[in-house]
Amino acid sequence: MCASVMWHRPAHGQEALVTYKSLSPEIALELARATLEECRKRGFQVAVSVVDRFGQTQVMLRDRYAGPHTPATATGKAWTAVSFRTNTSDLVGITQPGMPQAGLRELPGAVILGGGVRVEAAGATVGAVGVSGAPGGDADEACAKAGIAAVQDKLDF
Repeated sequence: MCASVMWHRPAHGQEALVTYKSLSPEIALELARATLEECRKRGFQVAVSVVDRFGQTQVMLRDRYAGPHTPATATGKAWTAVSFRTNTSDLVGITQPGMPQAGLRELPGAVILGGGVRVEAAGATVGAVGVSGAPGGDADEACAKAGIAAVQDKLDF
C-alpha cells in the first residue's frame, strides 16, 4: 500500500513567516511624554496610553489631577484605533445608532470617542496613542497628533 503525503504550502505569493515593525519601548515612552506635555501646555490634565500594533499597552501616563476613569479610557481609545486601523474620531459618526457599523460600540473594550490615533511608519500601523481627560475628544486627539508629530522623524524608516 502506498501512502502519499501532501505538504501544506502557503498560498502562492505568501510567505510562511512575516516580519513587521513595532514601536520600541523607548519611542513609546517618548511619544507618551510628548503627548502629555502638549496637553499640559493646553491646560489639560489627562492620561495617555500608547499601545503596540497588537493593542498591548506599552506605556500609561496619568497626570496628577486627571480623573480616575482616564487611564482605562485612554487605553480603550488606543486599543480601538489600532484594532480597527482607524482614528477613533472617524469611528464616532459611522457607529451612530442606525448606521451599519453601530454594533462596534457594543464590542468589549471598544471606546468610540475621539482621542485614539493610529501611529504609522512608512504607511504601516505600528501602534496607537489614546488620550483621555481634555474637554472633548477633539482636544484629546489634538494632543495625540502633536505627540506623534514630535516623534515622527524617529518613526520614518
